[in-house]
Amino acid sequence: MNVQETLQNIIELFQTGEIPEAIAFATFPSCDVPCSHWSFANRLLCFFHHTEDARGYRQWQAVNRQVKKGAKAFHIIAPRLGRKKKHCPANSEQPEDDTSPETITSLWFVTVPVFCEADTEGEPLDYQQIILPDLPLMDRAIEWGLNVRAVPGNKMFYGRYGNREITLATSEEKVFFHELSHHAHSLVIGELKPGQDWRQEIVAELSAQALCRIIGKRADSTLGNSYKYIEHYAKEAGLNPVHACLQVIGDVESVLKLILKQEPEENQIKAVAM
Repeated sequence: MNVQETLQNIIELFQTGEIPEAIAFATFPSCDVPCSHWSFANRLLCFFHHTEDARGYRQWQAVNRQVKKGAKAFHIIAPRLGRKKKHCPANSEQPEDDTSPETITSLWFVTVPVFCEADTEGEPLDYQQIILPDLPLMDRAIEWGLNVRAVPGNKMFYGRYGNREITLATSEEKVFFHELSHHAHSLVIGELKPGQDWRQEIVAELSAQALCRIIGKRADSTLGNSYKYIEHYAKEAGLNPVHACLQVIGDVESVLKLILKQEPEENQIKAVAM
């Protein structure tokens, strides 16, 4: 497979309408494996091939797994650099080890074959998989038809919502409430914007903190983290944290009422506009 064919796989994500979900997948890898450190485009290719863990043949051997007979590789794109030693004039000082600095002379791209985890067998992989406890409000997620699943923690993200699924890399209630609030917010406003929209993120974080208190699961130890989270997104909107919270307080109230069934969903009022 050449580079053009590999890029065509990425373009197909746009053509099939899958790109928002793919971008979320590529931005927040679920586990700390080699492909979570690949380029954004190569992580999109993992999404295209329905895997969260892809590696080269020797990389799989390094963790005592073998590629299954007959398995087919897919290809990622890797840069290659051409280098040569710089010429040092005769009167210049030569390094003691007789080496000269190198200069890059060319750059090109090649495709590299990799295999999905499902196409390998051998030793179990240490993903540090978490086990979800009986989280409060899980019944609400089930009523809404959401799939809630645990994924290996990799310190790159703790939760994600998209395509009617909540993935959690922590058993902390507040993270689950944050992602559940994203879904409730989508019901309130019709559809969430793709990516990390400042309004949506602040609505979800404020709602999560409120839910912790409403159901008696206090999150005092996470208040500082929540403030920093809100402060970050408020800055994106050119607002201070207090003003940003005031801008979305109507949305938060609607989200909480919807989650806690304090008014019928069919009569849910649209969130207050900015």
